[in-house]
Amino acid sequence: MCTAATYKTKDFYFGRTLDYEFSYGDEIVVTPHNYEFDFRHAGKLEKHYAIIGMAHVAENYPLYYDAVNEAGLGMAGLNFVGNAFYGKAALEAGCGSDKTQVAQFEFIPWVLSLCKNVQEAKEKINHVKLVDTPFNSQFPLAQLHWIIADKTGAITVESMQDGLHVYDNPVGVLTNNPPFEFQMAALSNYRALSPKQPENTFGQGIELTAYSRGMGAIGLPGDLSSQSRFIRVAFTKLNSKSGDGENESISQFFHILGSVDQQRGCCEVNDGKYEITLYTSCCNCDKGIYYYKTYDNSQITAVDMHRENLDSQKIIRYPAIMEGKICWQN
Repeated sequence: MCTAATYKTKDFYFGRTLDYEFSYGDEIVVTPHNYEFDFRHAGKLEKHYAIIGMAHVAENYPLYYDAVNEAGLGMAGLNFVGNAFYGKAALEAGCGSDKTQVAQFEFIPWVLSLCKNVQEAKEKINHVKLVDTPFNSQFPLAQLHWIIADKTGAITVESMQDGLHVYDNPVGVLTNNPPFEFQMAALSNYRALSPKQPENTFGQGIELTAYSRGMGAIGLPGDLSSQSRFIRVAFTKLNSKSGDGENESISQFFHILGSVDQQRGCCEVNDGKYEITLYTSCCNCDKGIYYYKTYDNSQITAVDMHRENLDSQKIIRYPAIMEGKICWQN
């Protein structure tokens, strides 16, 4: 279970939580311009936009969970179990598909290597068929849907049994099931929520006291289900206020996603196995700086893609710092 969000102050920010019971070995990976992508059905791409994000690297290939490119476009894949569906690849030319076939695992690098903004991504995705070609026999197909965003807006992409759906995403938030249109419809149940204290409209002549701050948000879901997380982060993000400075902006972004942190012990998936927030990311898409925290390391760590050689042919890897340190003041 995961949550992704966007945020805009002076710059544009994009990030997510990755919630799971174990890590595959997370690394911050920079893919430079000249790293050759050999897409399974869409051909080779020798030069492209540079990309930075969190990934698991297998066979020198970055399997990105979330990433942004140097043009300022961000993308993240989130679990969509039971609803995600990918077609079969037509392995030979002229086998009936007039669309570009993209394997599910390479969808993020395919979009981010080719597209500079959401509009370009929309146009290309209209001519895409997501297919069920696996990375290898050790990596089963991940059932995902995706959020793609830049400073102008966001879209959600869902490949389902009835086809590929692309939705405008006006709240700039994505979690997991149910499908996105149902998540958006559920927000109507909470249209009376407010960051302000509520007026007493209960009944004429009944004096009711606002005995606490924050009563305008009574009814905001607090559980860990994906729909509740969608509603909570949408409310938090849309009412969020911060200064325009970099430190203020990234601090606020981590607080927004902190509203859905998962603590070990609260979500049991198997006997003795608990889903936790393995990491939280926040990328300044305008500057190409990837910030992150991990479950046991609350210190914000950053990697700046523009400090790397972006004309290289080799990916640059930074293992995520998992253990935190306490700063003593005496």
